[in-house]
Amino acid sequence: MKILLPMDSDDTQEGQLVSINDAKKWALIDLEAGQVVEISYFDTKEDVNEWLDAVVVVGDYEPVMEFIEQQTMVLVAHTQRYIDDIVEAFLFKELHDLAV
Repeated sequence: MKILLPMDSDDTQEGQLVSINDAKKWALIDLEAGQVVEISYFDTKEDVNEWLDAVVVVGDYEPVMEFIEQQTMVLVAHTQRYIDDIVEAFLFKELHDLAV
C-alpha cells in the first residue's frame, strides 16, 4: 500500500505533516503487512510516479480534487503530525474520511 504525505522536510523522525500548499517535500510510504517497508521523499507530488492508495492531509479543506479525480483515498489526520503517528493511526483506522 502506498500512502502520500505533504511534509515540511525529509527528516523521517522530525518532519511534520503540513498543508498541501506548504509542502516542502512529499513522503511516499510503502506499507506491507502493517509494516513500513520504505519511505521515499520527493520535491513535488508530480515527481511521484507510483499508484497511490491514499493521501493524508491536515484538514478537510485541502486542495485534493486531483487525488479524488485519480480515485485516490483522501484521509485527514486532524491531530497526528509525525510519520510514525500517522502510520499507526492509519493501521488502526483512526484517520478520518474527508468531509465533503
